[in-house]
Amino acid sequence: MRRTDPEGHGPVRYGPPLPGDGLPVLPELADVLADAAHRTEEEPVGGAADLRDAACGYWARRGLPADPSRVAAGPGAPSLLLALTGALGGDVLVPRPCAAWWAPYARLLGRPVFHVATPAESGGVPDPYALLETVRRVRAEGGDPRLLVLSVADDPTATVAPPEALHETVEAAQGEGLHLVSDETWRDTLHAPHDTVLLSPAEMLPDRVTVVTDLAGALLPPGWPAAVARFPEGAPGEALHARVLDVLTAMGATVAGPVAAAAGYALDEPGPVTVRRDGAVRLHARVAAAAHAAVVATGALSRPPQAGRHLYVDLGELRDALGAHGVGDAQELEDFLTARLGMPAPGGHRFGDDLGALRVRLSTGPLLGGTDEERTECLTSPSPLELPHVQRALISLRSVFDDLRDDAQRWEPPR
Repeated sequence: MRRTDPEGHGPVRYGPPLPGDGLPVLPELADVLADAAHRTEEEPVGGAADLRDAACGYWARRGLPADPSRVAAGPGAPSLLLALTGALGGDVLVPRPCAAWWAPYARLLGRPVFHVATPAESGGVPDPYALLETVRRVRAEGGDPRLLVLSVADDPTATVAPPEALHETVEAAQGEGLHLVSDETWRDTLHAPHDTVLLSPAEMLPDRVTVVTDLAGALLPPGWPAAVARFPEGAPGEALHARVLDVLTAMGATVAGPVAAAAGYALDEPGPVTVRRDGAVRLHARVAAAAHAAVVATGALSRPPQAGRHLYVDLGELRDALGAHGVGDAQELEDFLTARLGMPAPGGHRFGDDLGALRVRLSTGPLLGGTDEERTECLTSPSPLELPHVQRALISLRSVFDDLRDDAQRWEPPR
């Protein structure tokens, strides 16, 4: 992860990658990739028929029937979002904070990006009243808002938007004529899937929502870039699909042949894939809960993580203690915690948050150990939090935040 300009903390140009699962590659996936390594022909733009069919089956099992003619694959979600932004035109609206890779692709195209506040209970989905006010203001200033990008299961906040809140936002977006891109990369990583209701905006507004899923969320290693997009039915969806394929063609954005084979296998969700995915979700849910308990015990603020492999922490309550270490903004906090923790701790400014807010995203993958053997042991152990290397990692995390808490108490004025 490259840092921003050290002089004045200039615009963030390089966001942190998606939080990886920290686990070795599933052997069955590696076998599929290896068996396809002899392929020499180029994959078609938008994905071959078998990959698009597999994506349709994946969405159908989640209550989102799709036609292969309305599906496109690309080498990662960023390429699909870039193509969608280019095809739709206009200004882009995103929640604050949002995934680090959303805004840079709009800026790359010269499109203004407007951040919209989220409600207190969850991130990823803008507050409907804030959305309406932002659209009104942008149009009053001569702007042309057309696209809203949101995420029900969110990176960076690791929260899941309640269906009622999502419905209000979708209604507001529909009333303003916006097209929605729903980033559903993390929908299969719910920590309590039987207690958490996740609805896709495409279920509420099927004719104006494009769903994008990066397979690095739950199905493929991050180093095997592949993502799929589901377009709306009807003439507008058909036209958008065609324009996106044009942009992907211009970029040469195709999925590598061996990766396409692995992606199709993963999207079919055979037994080995689902067992690994479910085990990884349970593991990261337990580690995330332990990490969350460690940081909030020191006075930091963080919503309980509900999805993904990360948590979002606000250290504003420890500002005085951090100031004694020369930390006054999110970039300095990123540098400080990355050095102290020995793991990436990207600051909130990378996710569209204010530079002055002391917020970071912490990932759970680095807490699973330093070798494939240790990480595999985490996956197979009935008590992964009791493994020595996981205990050491959590103790180290707790120690860094405990030191900050102790510093903060020393800074408190006498009563």
